Amino acid sequence: MRLTETADVWWKNAVVYCLDIETFFDTDGDGRGDIRGLSQRIDHLAELGVTCLWLMPFYPTPDRDDGYDITDFYGVDSRLGTHGHLVELITLAQDRGIRVIADLVVNHTSDQHPWFQSARASRESPYRDWYVWRDEPPADAAEGIVFPDQETSLWQYDEQAGQYYLHQFYKQQPDLDIANPQVREEIIRIIGFWLQLGLSGFRVDAVPFLLDTKGAQDAGALPDPHDYLRDLRAFLNRRNGHALLLGEVNLPYQDTRKFFGDEDGDELTMCFDFIGMQKLYLSLARSDPAELVKALNERPVPPEEAQWGTFVRNHDELTLDKLTEQEKQEVFDAFGPDQDMQLYGRGLRRRLPPMLGNDPARIKMVYSLLFSLPGTPVLFYGEEIGMGENLSVDGRNAVRTPMQWTSGVNGGFSAADPDNLFRPMVEGELSPEYVNVADQRRDPDSLFSWIKLLVQRYRESPELSWGTCTILATEAPSVFAHRSDCEGGTVIALHNFADEPAEVTIAVAGAAAGLRVADLLSGAVTEVGTDGTFRHRVEGYGCCWLRVLRPGDRYLV
Repeated sequence: MRLTETADVWWKNAVVYCLDIETFFDTDGDGRGDIRGLSQRIDHLAELGVTCLWLMPFYPTPDRDDGYDITDFYGVDSRLGTHGHLVELITLAQDRGIRVIADLVVNHTSDQHPWFQSARASRESPYRDWYVWRDEPPADAAEGIVFPDQETSLWQYDEQAGQYYLHQFYKQQPDLDIANPQVREEIIRIIGFWLQLGLSGFRVDAVPFLLDTKGAQDAGALPDPHDYLRDLRAFLNRRNGHALLLGEVNLPYQDTRKFFGDEDGDELTMCFDFIGMQKLYLSLARSDPAELVKALNERPVPPEEAQWGTFVRNHDELTLDKLTEQEKQEVFDAFGPDQDMQLYGRGLRRRLPPMLGNDPARIKMVYSLLFSLPGTPVLFYGEEIGMGENLSVDGRNAVRTPMQWTSGVNGGFSAADPDNLFRPMVEGELSPEYVNVADQRRDPDSLFSWIKLLVQRYRESPELSWGTCTILATEAPSVFAHRSDCEGGTVIALHNFADEPAEVTIAVAGAAAGLRVADLLSGAVTEVGTDGTFRHRVEGYGCCWLRVLRPGDRYLV
């Protein structure tokens, strides 16, 4: 496919930015962010270069799982705003070239949802079969618990219903029965509703759990769950051919590849690269990129119009579940040695800067790597300024603290009394006094300025998003080198995982004269030898993106 034919496949070189409306900006002084606040800060995202805004749940909720326990899939939580406010936000974003997607959380509902309230009240309820019930829990009821510190079984007895119901997450989140055709039709109806209001797609929560029918009594009604995923994609394409399905699929690579669909990519548009992320942290812990290289070499090539979503931090715990116990312990020792920094024994509830000792060079190197790796970069709000976590906040919410806009009270997030904030601010050396948007926007050496540059260069370099990636061998074990080639263009990226400088020799081409490489991040231009190689020094935790210039090529910084 030629680049001139790819304008509609916008996700291939998107910059995705995930945020929770409740923690972004508060306009009414109640201590909780709101949709109007996000609308007022939309230019921050535009300035950064974001092209896709991913909204965490904004639906009505009892808020026992940060909004992932939903009571109305068609509603907007009144504490955040109205449908009108949301449509206004989508319009403002689109005016700035930013598409908006939202979490699609349809594996389960809140136990306060009217469907479940009806279902538990009577076996004759039309919603009874929308959930998964049993008279007795199965023998394996304790296997596969997602939250082992909170739950002891996947089945919960309900006194009113007189039966056990399945909940693969918290007990207050009963699972919907995806084997029920009425449930599948309702999910499609939900998707159609939000597309009509202007969304450009969805981040699909917990996809393997959504498609899991083993707990259902009539699982035979859906012999291949992937058929339903194909149906969802087909419906999405009929309603909006440019819409996205970004899937949360934390499985081994070969199993994740199945969720893209066939070679034409008829299921998920994008899948998160959980394994690449985990191997990245193992490589950082070892100051050696070998494990990341291994993961990238093993990662399946997605269908032509599909893409991997790459990230270094997301809204949940930083899961390490695909590492061996020894590897996991290495990462814990390096980045979360205290028990309070860990979660469920399988992940970290920390943000990147404090894990890396707030080392600016190392932090900048990691984000350079994120934007140069093959895949679509996904940022979690606050990453652009190097926010930290607040470990006094329970569980995953340690990294979901209010956005830090200024050095003033509450970081400029809210005019409420600090004691009345929806969630407390980060404290210590990464508090708003030291880390905030206002200060970093005026500092050309800040992390914000660096990520803004990375976004700009990434968007200017189709080789990185559309090209063929080749891992390059170097004589320096600490230096990760790869090249991306697309339609005659070549970008070579070098990243040093160690704190000591290293020199590498890179082969650009066969014997050739007049070749140069231009560093897209610094503007420096280096001559390539007539043998087609050049030698380059990479500082400790240094990085560079080098575009190959052939005779006659012109390059403007």
